[in-house]
Amino acid sequence: MNIRRVILDDLRVRVSIGMLDHERRTPQPLTIRAEFETEAMQPVDDTDIGTVLDYRLLRAALIEEATRTHTDLLETLVDRSLARILRDFPRVLGVKIRICKPQVFDDCVVCVEQARHR
Repeated sequence: MNIRRVILDDLRVRVSIGMLDHERRTPQPLTIRAEFETEAMQPVDDTDIGTVLDYRLLRAALIEEATRTHTDLLETLVDRSLARILRDFPRVLGVKIRICKPQVFDDCVVCVEQARHR
């Protein structure tokens, strides 16, 4: 099988996430990296976006999922985002999502990463 991978890297969003009181009151920045696998057997038509995964729609789905409601845990947001991509984009064969909270600690970035395949 010939696989094409589309990658969205360093997508920055401000979201309501976290279990602590101050996290519930103030949105905080997240960064998202997502890798989408699709079959690349079909020739790409340079004039037809329908022959490839439209990364504008993938980006919009990730942003909407992250910002639609408060989430306590990064793991929950990653899980919801994976499910959304596989539900809404049938051409995606596999997806890996990493979501990071860059401001939790002064000396490191906290990330959660998970992958799913059909």
